[in-house]
Amino acid sequence: MADTVLYDVTDGVGTITINRPDAMNAMNTEAKAALRDILREAAADPAVRAVLLTATGRAFCVGQDLKEHIGLLAEDRATGSGQTMSTVREHYNPVVTALAGMPKPVVAGVNGVAAGAGAGFALAADYRVVADTASFNTSFAGVALTADSGISWTLPRLIGHGRAADLLLFPRSISAQEAYDLGIANKVVPAAELAAEAAAVARTLAEGPTAAYAAIKESLAFGAGHSLAETLAKEDELQTRAGASEDHHIAVEAFVKKEKPKFLGR
Repeated sequence: MADTVLYDVTDGVGTITINRPDAMNAMNTEAKAALRDILREAAADPAVRAVLLTATGRAFCVGQDLKEHIGLLAEDRATGSGQTMSTVREHYNPVVTALAGMPKPVVAGVNGVAAGAGAGFALAADYRVVADTASFNTSFAGVALTADSGISWTLPRLIGHGRAADLLLFPRSISAQEAYDLGIANKVVPAAELAAEAAAVARTLAEGPTAAYAAIKESLAFGAGHSLAETLAKEDELQTRAGASEDHHIAVEAFVKKEKPKFLGR
């Protein structure tokens, strides 16, 4: 497993840490492949009940490693292969699909600037704990690119079409407080407390009814692209499944006994 991305499983939390601090956690080919593969591993691991995505150093992730990228573009021009942008299909799309489709909650601990694909990764999480010194920037138009990493889907759903268009057409740095005001950040904490707070949120989710959380994620994603009638039918399907789960029976019994339930995630 590449050390450009670190992975640890403790107390039901799979902590995934982007680890290229000297490059502000820019994503080179090695890091992109490692992040994709580790996310898939976390999704399939029954010991992981929640995922925390964070990073080392002063940045969360500034997106594509442009130093590597410019060399790949030169190779494309020399060979006519045009393979450089296949990274969207091979890496970024699978990463965002794994985050958004993870059958367990995902917390992004945004410790610093999240730009380009890095912003896309954070937006694909279910909950964002953000350091007060962190910032967001779509960045794409600044290097003559369009949105990728799911931002054209996630951003307007968080802040509306008009504001999303503004941030994509006129990319700028969004402070942690503005991100909170817009609805991008769920919680803003002092930078020194970010690691502990993000881990605490992830642990709380890991101890919860994670099968129900997976159904909530599925319901939200379905409702974003379907009619009310279709969404009601999906809710019926998912609620029937949740009602038959062990966790639901545990929760009801604990409620009657006035005890705290101990969920199993099934």
